[in-house]
Amino acid sequence: CGTPVSEIFPHVAHCVDDMAVIRSMHADVPNHEPSLLLMNCGEARLIRPSVGSWLTYGLGTENQNLPAFVAMCPGGYPIQESQTWQSGFLPGIYQGTYVDTKHTNVDKLIENIRNNRVTTAQQRRQLDLLNQLNQKHLQARQQDAQLEARIQSFELAYRMQSEATDAFDISREPQHILDMYGPGTQARQILIARRLVERGVRYVQVWHGAGQPWDNHDDIEIRHRKLAKECDQAIGALLTDLKQRGLLDETLVIWGGEFGRTPTVELPKKGANAGKINGRDHNHHGFTMWLAGGGVRGGNIYGATDEFGFKAVEKPMHVHDLHATILHLT
Repeated sequence: CGTPVSEIFPHVAHCVDDMAVIRSMHADVPNHEPSLLLMNCGEARLIRPSVGSWLTYGLGTENQNLPAFVAMCPGGYPIQESQTWQSGFLPGIYQGTYVDTKHTNVDKLIENIRNNRVTTAQQRRQLDLLNQLNQKHLQARQQDAQLEARIQSFELAYRMQSEATDAFDISREPQHILDMYGPGTQARQILIARRLVERGVRYVQVWHGAGQPWDNHDDIEIRHRKLAKECDQAIGALLTDLKQRGLLDETLVIWGGEFGRTPTVELPKKGANAGKINGRDHNHHGFTMWLAGGGVRGGNIYGATDEFGFKAVEKPMHVHDLHATILHLT
């Protein structure tokens, strides 16, 4: 299609004909916390449901034995922590389920996934009794939403024992698939994402790591190249894999961050980048995201920034417009 792709994403480049690249994204402010909430929840300050929450609320789930919304982030929470997958004013059952993908063992990925003390039948009897007591407790408290969500989470946790172990265990994949995704944490969690989608999980969010790994105020050329190498092969593999399985047309893949970087270098400051002029600052005025699959017209570039790459000037697309697009496609 002729869409240019950076040399640091060679595997992604092979799939660019399936992508719609949005070059005119813009947000409200150049700060991580409000921009992350805006991108995830559509609101920078007030408590609002995240995209994954309102999607699962509207569309439901295709697998009652797994969470409908899974958020994976290796090494801990990102900035704003669980707020980025919150259910807001929706019932708590629609909140995302967090998984720390730095772990490779399924028992550590999902705590207490097995009960080594009682059988499944005994657990079922225990849960039935607990449910009877909880229902009486719920009725006496005017159908409290948080309590209702807690009751539902007990049921989901019980059902997950039968399927989560399989879904998160990538060792069950054939060797050629493991080789296609490559080594490392990013490859592992992106492959898990495909396995979850395959099993009917409605919304899967994959974070590159805790904190802000792409926030390179210095050494941007070195660090971006390293970060791209960690995820490029797996992203390309995911798009190829979904397409080969006939899943790409019904799976919407979205890639990006809460804002972009300035086209100009960062001025030297005190601290880690003192004396350096080789990083970039935050830029919410114009940045790029891409979408693939799920009804998106591939091989398409939408919008543009000015000649410096600083501000969206052609077909500007606010985060709210992106969310409206996601809603339309789903």
